[in-house]
Amino acid sequence: MVHFPDNYKLKTENWKLRTNMRHWKADLALVLVTAIWGSTFIVVKNALDTVGPLVFVATRFWVAGGALVGLLLLQRRIVARPIPIRWRALRDGAFTGVFLTLGYVPQTIGLQTTEAAKAAFITGLSVVLVPLFAATLLRRPPTRAATVGVLMATAGLGLLTLDFQQRLTLAPGDLWVLLCAVGFAAHITSTARFAPHHNVLPFTTAQLLTTAALATLAALLFERHALLPPAAALPASVYMGLIATAFVFGVQTWGQRHTTPTHTALIFALEPVFAALFAVVFAGETLEDREWIGGALILLGMLVAEVGSAATAKTQKRSAD
Repeated sequence: MVHFPDNYKLKTENWKLRTNMRHWKADLALVLVTAIWGSTFIVVKNALDTVGPLVFVATRFWVAGGALVGLLLLQRRIVARPIPIRWRALRDGAFTGVFLTLGYVPQTIGLQTTEAAKAAFITGLSVVLVPLFAATLLRRPPTRAATVGVLMATAGLGLLTLDFQQRLTLAPGDLWVLLCAVGFAAHITSTARFAPHHNVLPFTTAQLLTTAALATLAALLFERHALLPPAAALPASVYMGLIATAFVFGVQTWGQRHTTPTHTALIFALEPVFAALFAVVFAGETLEDREWIGGALILLGMLVAEVGSAATAKTQKRSAD
């Protein structure tokens, strides 16, 4: 049996402690991202009364991308050692931005012909797709506990978003929303693949500008009658661009450097939970029992995945010792 010196063991324990702290900080950062997204439903709903959804998406991402470009230029002027802008970061960010566009554009098109609740459930199916993509493309299969957590969260999404007393039929927009779920799952997987290798700011900027450009092309195809948002929609566009896009995707990129794609998808399953809570607090809506149970199942699924993964890690450590 190999004996390591005490200082080596101390350094190892300190490294593990720092790693665990980064995981917790990343989880909290991703929860913040999800809470902001959940709080924006009312803002977006009101804005879409005056502007087309694709024009709104394009405007939102131009504002976000422009803000990060300004930040990049500013830090290059005032910082002694500015963040390097490398071709690979821009290339990988643009590639990831394509999947982000495949999330937002089909979702906004699909919402025109399908129910919002059903669209929320189909979009939430990305929580199931991410582990499949991660296992197939990244060779990072989920743990057994994470798999159980994903199944529980999916059941919770169904209870939270679907009304089972109504007949559930397949609307034309549902296929668009299903494509959006694939896009969001691919975006999370792609971010997990590339984010650890690049600085957050250039990588995120390339994503947002790519989505802005592609959303503009989509608006040219589907909403040529009104390509400029009216003045009434500008405050919402600016807020969504700066807070719910530039800030949020920067935080997501940083957070995914320190956690798994499956874990990220589980946290993002909280979005309809936050949306429901904000609707209760700020819009005076009430939740049915099934919706409370659905939200609790999502939280429980996250807890099962977290505790189970920690227990697996401890078991593997004991086996190694």
